[in-house]
Amino acid sequence: MKTYFRILSFVKPYWKHLVISIICTILFAILNALSVYLTIPLLDTLFQQSGTQESVQQPAALENASSLLPNWVLRIEHDVTTTFNGFVFSGNKIDALFRICLLVVFTFLFKNIFGYLQAYFLSYVEQGTMKDIRDKAYMHLHQLPMSYFKQERIGNLISRITNDVTVVQNSISAAFLNLIREPLTIVVLVGIALSISWQLTLLSFVVLPFSMLIIAGIGLKLRKYSTIVQAKMADITSILQETISGVKIVKAFGMEDYENKKFTTETKSFFKTMLRIYRIRNASSPLTEFLSVTVGAVIIYYGGVLVLQSNTLKASEFFGFLFAIFQLMPPIKELSTVNNRIQESSAAGDRIFEIIDTEPSIKDKPEAIELTEFKDSVAFDHLSFHYEDSTDLVLNDLNFSVKRGEIIALVGPSGGGKSTLVDLIPRFFDPTSGRILIDGIDIKDVKLKSLRQLLGIVTQETFLFNESIKSNIAYGLGNYPMERIIEAAKTANAHNFIMEMPDSYETVIGERGLKISGGQRQRLSIARALLKNPEIMIFDEATSALDNESELLVQEAIERLMVNRTTFVIAHRLSTIRNATKILVLDKGSIIQTGTHDELIGDTGGLYRKFYEMQFRD
Repeated sequence: MKTYFRILSFVKPYWKHLVISIICTILFAILNALSVYLTIPLLDTLFQQSGTQESVQQPAALENASSLLPNWVLRIEHDVTTTFNGFVFSGNKIDALFRICLLVVFTFLFKNIFGYLQAYFLSYVEQGTMKDIRDKAYMHLHQLPMSYFKQERIGNLISRITNDVTVVQNSISAAFLNLIREPLTIVVLVGIALSISWQLTLLSFVVLPFSMLIIAGIGLKLRKYSTIVQAKMADITSILQETISGVKIVKAFGMEDYENKKFTTETKSFFKTMLRIYRIRNASSPLTEFLSVTVGAVIIYYGGVLVLQSNTLKASEFFGFLFAIFQLMPPIKELSTVNNRIQESSAAGDRIFEIIDTEPSIKDKPEAIELTEFKDSVAFDHLSFHYEDSTDLVLNDLNFSVKRGEIIALVGPSGGGKSTLVDLIPRFFDPTSGRILIDGIDIKDVKLKSLRQLLGIVTQETFLFNESIKSNIAYGLGNYPMERIIEAAKTANAHNFIMEMPDSYETVIGERGLKISGGQRQRLSIARALLKNPEIMIFDEATSALDNESELLVQEAIERLMVNRTTFVIAHRLSTIRNATKILVLDKGSIIQTGTHDELIGDTGGLYRKFYEMQFRD
């Protein structure tokens, strides 16, 4: 229940709507019970042969029970009954029938008005709560480090924020509709039944212990299977996301049948689990109803005997009692599903709160400072790093510094630690040991947002959003001046191809920018970095996947972006880094060579010379 109460804590901001919904729920339950009670005077009016006066007599069953009730309760009951009967039965039977019919119409009118209002305001609470839970989970995702996303499947995270939050919705109505309206309806109807015949009422309660045992057992099973089904839906979402993202590879390798088989295997497993859930869930309602009807049959027999063979119960009262008892079935059946819905919602809530409760390993210290500018140098002090799931060092005791305005190139074989090194600068990861200092300040002592404001990053796998070219270039900058956007695009060698697009800067470039070429995407990402105007730039193999013509255009744009900026460049193509101030050659996490291009070429036994000869052997 801890998870369930935590879900309900998100309802607090909507307490006004919730109070209105609860008030309407109470009025709905009272009017629903009144609509049942009105059957007694209606039957008396239609079928009583000895005049209307008999109807004002107190029910015999209540007279027998009077000694069990406090005097003030009896007085209130007597005054209400006398006033009601005096209004309804004054005049002849036709007048009484008209008044009863009028009461029935108004009772059902207001009952349905309050039912509508209750449903509307509760829907407001439900949808608002779902929005807040989904927003909190999504915003918390942005606070989690890159290591978290390396461990989690994207489809699993998407499923939790979409499917699981939708399942949670059921628990809101269960708490504030079913757990208020249904018990209140039951109490009022039981009160009516007791006022007519306490013996018959007690007999009808024989069904309750059996129903509660069945409901509890079914609820426990449902929570178990609900957890399984949410995990399976996450697997389906993951496969779908991966297949759509990699559709080109799937088609190129002719793997459609393989992917289809993998997907249908998961959907079949999901299908079987859902069938188990529906089999269990749907069992509670018919079982409860069968027990209720069985007891109802006994009640009808016993009550019929009281009517036919004694004067303790009138026929109209017995029919009123039957209406009240059988009206109890819907709320009891509904209550039998509440526990199931709570268990299902709790299982989904556990998966959502698993995200929300994940503590970010990289976050601002309480005393973190703002870093407003970069003045002097970036220093790497005895820097070592390994990933959480491994003890093998990716970087091993690195020591070097970079002055403002310098261009530092990182070269080496794949897996040497180049990308990991530059990922530590914006704190995508934190060093296992050692420090990175900007102007002598440990970046762990700096607010993350201010640190990343100083940085611009262009990677090999450029990510663009399914928005206009203008929005992608001015990402995060709102209504930025158009002339500045165009200026950045021209500097990045992107303006010409943008103007050839159907809607120029307003052209939507598709998911991940797939409607344009790799070189065009790269130039847009450079324009985006230019507009941000960072003081430190990081290029992670920004030209490695481009053709010669695109590479020349991108390289020219990169060189413009490097001007008056401190730059870190990772490049496999050594032709792009000849003008670097300093080149660091990394192998197995260590710096094995340092120098300019000319100096490293002169070292005939060095790894850099070997790379150079391999690339330019012709």
